[in-house]
Amino acid sequence: MNKYKKLASNTLIFAIGTFGSKVLVILLSRLYAKNINAYDSGIKDNLETIALFLQPIFTFALQEYLIRFGLDKNYDKKKIFSTSACITFTGMAALILIVPALRFIPALDFITGYSMLLSIYVCTSSLRMLCAQFVRSRDMVKLYALDGIIATLTLLIFSFLFISGFKMGVKGFLLSVIMSDLLSVVFLYFTASLGKFFSVKNFSMSLAGKMMKFALPLIPTIVMWTVTSLSDRLFLTNMRNSKVELGLSATGIYGYANRIPNLISMVSTIFFQAWNMSAITENDSADRGKFYERVYSAYESMLFIAAAGLIMLCKPVTQFLVPDDKFSEYSTVYIYTPILIIAAIFMALNQFLGGIYSVTKHTQNSFWTSLAACAANLILNFVMIPVIGIHGAAIATLMSYYLCFWARIIDARYYVPFKFDALRSFVNTGVLVVMSIIVIKSPALWGMWLFILFAAVTVYNFKPMMATVKKVLKR
Repeated sequence: MNKYKKLASNTLIFAIGTFGSKVLVILLSRLYAKNINAYDSGIKDNLETIALFLQPIFTFALQEYLIRFGLDKNYDKKKIFSTSACITFTGMAALILIVPALRFIPALDFITGYSMLLSIYVCTSSLRMLCAQFVRSRDMVKLYALDGIIATLTLLIFSFLFISGFKMGVKGFLLSVIMSDLLSVVFLYFTASLGKFFSVKNFSMSLAGKMMKFALPLIPTIVMWTVTSLSDRLFLTNMRNSKVELGLSATGIYGYANRIPNLISMVSTIFFQAWNMSAITENDSADRGKFYERVYSAYESMLFIAAAGLIMLCKPVTQFLVPDDKFSEYSTVYIYTPILIIAAIFMALNQFLGGIYSVTKHTQNSFWTSLAACAANLILNFVMIPVIGIHGAAIATLMSYYLCFWARIIDARYYVPFKFDALRSFVNTGVLVVMSIIVIKSPALWGMWLFILFAAVTVYNFKPMMATVKKVLKR
């Protein structure tokens, strides 16, 4: 199978296994909004984000090194899995000791009452990541996709049980994810015969050293992306200004405003799972640059079209996902969504470009570009959130991601040269910003203007996207 068809095939498999399941997860927003008020939703959102912060630190960027070394045919699979598992178990032991102490940090006092569940949440999530990424590294993409479907269905069941049935609120949310992840681990362990690959005797100190050397620059990189997300929420939670809405309720609203942008993140994750495998296996091919150019151009076009469509529909979709009939504070969620949709595009493009650093093993560049984005985000949050509240967090996120994008599109192409249409990027971004202003201001005939701009973005980006599609079909 040629590389274009391989990429398309894997993307389709991941889409089948992920798209439906992730849509169900997004639809869970309606369940959460019906049963958890904005204040408690702020706690829930902060706990989710702090978990994302803790996981790469205590698993030593497991998701990065396992897939990179697991796909490399020069390494033994048993040593890969056993070494990765030992590293993960060590990290989880440290996590259990440290997490309870975090609640004594003033900015993290929302952890109080949830530290034990938070520790278990991160541990079960890490175990699932270990099993799932190893299955993926063995090219068992259909099983990987099936696990995604099953995990979401169990999450749906447990969410209805603990949140809607037992009215357990935030604790019910944590328990539902823990139980879903545990069942996923059991499913993958037996169906993929993972027991055959694990033995303490297969632990390799030299391999662990290579993994750590590869992952070390990526740990702060991943952490900084999470800090970018976490800082938004912590600033919103802890800052005070009588002129704008701040506090845990604002954090909860901001969390729900990210639900539609998560659709962009979902699509980009589906694609990146397949793309990362293709990029690693095609790293030494003669036409690597042309391959990147075609794929990037189509990917960028697809993202801008999808973003324009989501911005056009964000008001009715948000009102469906986050109903305000029980908690009226949710009625404003949609006005914060468009800027976050644009931010999600550039996060997806940053992920693509960051893949170049991983494939070519220049992970230190990933660190420096992420550091710039993180620093910009912290400064912008500090300046803008006290003045314009939730909008300040959204704009700070967009601007930091945009800064990182331009740093990476310039730098990453030194390692894998490919053509990039800067004018197209500027025009697309400008149109999306105009669409966002229309949603926020809601002028006369706003729906018509949004449709016209969506159609313009679609026409403008259709040709480069179809050029790659035709290439796939031709091959």
